[in-house]
Amino acid sequence: MSAPKTFSEARTALAEGGSVRSATEAALASAEAHKDLNAFLELFPDTALAQAARVDAALTAGTAGPLAGMVISIKDNLCYKGHKVTAASKILEGFTSLYTATALERLLAADAVILGRTNCDEFAMGSSNENSAYGNVKNPVDPTKVPGGSSGGAAASVAAGIVQVALGSDTGGSIRQPASFTGTIGFKPTYGRISRYGLIAFASSFDQIGPFAHTVEDIATVYQVMAGHDPKDSTTSNKPVEPVTLAHPGKLRIGYFREGLERAGMDPEVVAHLQAHIDRLKAEGHIVEPVEVPLIDHQVPTYYILATAEASSNLARFDGIRYGHRSTKAKGVDETYRLSRSEGFGPEVKRRILLGTFVLSAGYYDAYYGQAQRVRRIIRDRTLEACSNYDLLLGPTCPGTAFGHGAVTDPIAMYLQDIFTVQANLAGVPAISLPTGTHSNGLPFGIQLTTAPFAEAKLLAAAKGLF
Repeated sequence: MSAPKTFSEARTALAEGGSVRSATEAALASAEAHKDLNAFLELFPDTALAQAARVDAALTAGTAGPLAGMVISIKDNLCYKGHKVTAASKILEGFTSLYTATALERLLAADAVILGRTNCDEFAMGSSNENSAYGNVKNPVDPTKVPGGSSGGAAASVAAGIVQVALGSDTGGSIRQPASFTGTIGFKPTYGRISRYGLIAFASSFDQIGPFAHTVEDIATVYQVMAGHDPKDSTTSNKPVEPVTLAHPGKLRIGYFREGLERAGMDPEVVAHLQAHIDRLKAEGHIVEPVEVPLIDHQVPTYYILATAEASSNLARFDGIRYGHRSTKAKGVDETYRLSRSEGFGPEVKRRILLGTFVLSAGYYDAYYGQAQRVRRIIRDRTLEACSNYDLLLGPTCPGTAFGHGAVTDPIAMYLQDIFTVQANLAGVPAISLPTGTHSNGLPFGIQLTTAPFAEAKLLAAAKGLF
């Protein structure tokens, strides 16, 4: 039996006499067959098969949850009690989680099966999945190319057909960019819509958990299970979760980002593809008008000032004293801190900690961090204004397709991979990347849709009905 590619296929297999155990065994076999992708850091065969047996029993008893038959993977920054979690870093090597993230608890309660933890950029810091302490992830579409980051292993596990859904985290585009590079759907809900409890923090005011899948239906299904207030996370919203029906949205007002068509450095085929969809949507009777990306040249600098500042604070807890890597060369308390962190963190994480510490330091706080907060507020206000004028905002997910391993070595050039994705995180609005194009080089790329905060039902309905 091959692993089902979508949840619909999984449910069909169950209706035809299959079992969750057999689907889980097929997924484990598929993960082993694709181990050269380095998508998984660890599989959980014992707990996955035990959960599958419980779900099969619940199906027999007629008490199974809404996700019975779904096999998922989780990014290696999500805590799962009794399982290792490292954020793809040596600093947490060997650490076993003491509790389970709220999002995972809700999936397990709905009878999903967790297959294993996926590789990622260390502490979710990267746009190519080349920053993991445990090696690069390869793109299933073309193994010579990167899968994007930081959730590259999660994207690869779906693109390779190993699991139906993967959970990732999105701080500045870390779900949507790898979705574009791997030909999958990647969804970042509104900030505060899904609990971050149990997610190892990179930048707390940006991070959001979200899913990868092959269909909008699967995205909507897992989103509705995970979404909602969590008393363990004070940043989650009390707003009721609107049911997602995926009914056709009818005629819409759509604003498209002019910069997605005109900005220097855009791949001409991505531009032509976006223009073709704009023309199609107009022909179908939608109002489609150009809008400006607010302060586009300031978005990436603003994001990296604020995100690195938060990372500097959040990662201070990883010190080699209470858990994780502790240097064997250290003599005394001071050396234990310095050497443990120097040995445990990789180059990109160190770079961002240093940048974050700098912008928070005396004499520079107002010039960098304070100013970036003011710019962020302007970006959010202008984004919300655009969302009040249009049902959807449309643009490219990325300037181009996946690049080769080692092809982008300049940190600034790598950071600019996020130029169209950071806006949603700066503004806290939901966004989705849809795999709508295939380049002449054979690689997929996506279109990104954005809408107003907590309007996920409208966004998913448009994603399903218009693309």
